[in-house]
Amino acid sequence: MLKQRIQEDMKHAMKGGDKPRLGVIRLLMAAIKQREVDERIELDDEQILQVLDKMVKQRRDSITQYQDAGRTELAEQEAFEVSILQEYLPEALSEAEIADMIRQAIADTGAESMRDMGKVMGQLKPKMQGRADLGAVSALIKQQLSGT
Repeated sequence: MLKQRIQEDMKHAMKGGDKPRLGVIRLLMAAIKQREVDERIELDDEQILQVLDKMVKQRRDSITQYQDAGRTELAEQEAFEVSILQEYLPEALSEAEIADMIRQAIADTGAESMRDMGKVMGQLKPKMQGRADLGAVSALIKQQLSGT
């Protein structure tokens, strides 16, 4: 299970004295625990991937904002956190794989217009969670459905 792997990595970081890595892993564990407490459930791997995906997205947004504000040291810290969080995400999909999956989903759902976008995203989201930027995937779907 992914949660056990994260906990093991946290122990190794503690024993190894890797404080920066330990800090990021503790943030991740806190986010997982928070969601478990809020929803009164134990998260499975798919739900942990959703937490990871959200954390990576937040940090990417922060990197952009920090760079725009000229705060490179803060942007570097966020980039470091992204690199640690990505270790727990599945291998990213290539652009070609994403394009193929979009074409297949459009064909499978019979999508013809923007009204059908929800069907396509509904089919792709579970397959791509944590493996692709779903915002970018959404933009690609819009392009294909609008015919541009």
